[in-house]
Amino acid sequence: MAAISREEVAHLARLSRLAVTEEELDMFAGQLDVILQAVAQVGEVAAADIPPTSHSVPLTNIFREDVVTPCLTPQEVLSGAPDVEDQRFRVPRILSEDVAS
Repeated sequence: MAAISREEVAHLARLSRLAVTEEELDMFAGQLDVILQAVAQVGEVAAADIPPTSHSVPLTNIFREDVVTPCLTPQEVLSGAPDVEDQRFRVPRILSEDVAS
């Protein structure tokens, strides 16, 4: 028995605003049926005593203390810049003023 009918595929196509031919309806119904059967098989294998996971191996975050260290002054950073304006890097404009955002 098919898990998804041709009519359901047509309904999904309409909801997605996709133009689908009659041949595509049959093809997609078959493909979606295979996918849904595979998902159902996975559901059968999953046992109640196995907790759901997001990764196949356990992950552990390694955190370090947030320690303040010496860094460059704004003048030192800007000293290597090809062009500076108002204590900022000056770069060429890539968008014109008339471009609507």
